Amino acid sequence: MYRTMINHQTLQGNWNEVKGKLRSKWGSLTEDDLQVFNGNWDQLVGTIQRKTGEARESIEQFFEQCCSEGASAMGRAGEAVRAYAQQATESVQESSKQAAESVREGYAEVEEMVRQRPAESLAVCFGVGVITGVVVGLIFRSR
Repeated sequence: MYRTMINHQTLQGNWNEVKGKLRSKWGSLTEDDLQVFNGNWDQLVGTIQRKTGEARESIEQFFEQCCSEGASAMGRAGEAVRAYAQQATESVQESSKQAAESVREGYAEVEEMVRQRPAESLAVCFGVGVITGVVVGLIFRSR
């Protein structure tokens, strides 16, 4: 029954942690005993039963507990990542709103200045254009 609930990937992915818990619970297990797992659930359970005298049901319950603790930790980590992502999203949205508002305000100020002083604005634009042209010309000339 439990074999269908626990999959090879789950055990392989957390194998070092599971090995530590197995050795902690059943001190008589050696590193060599645990090397036999290699993806074979029945062989692992059989080895634990032989070495410890523990009932199969007890061993399966232990694995179920280990896996549920791991799933719980993964769930908490996932929640923390989601919360961080949500906070980052809100921060980016707020910064974007502030930048857009800043641009709108700057545009309004420039528009008002052009209305109040059209001749000076035209002269400034012409001067900037001339300077830009000279700089670009010098850059292309030096190549």
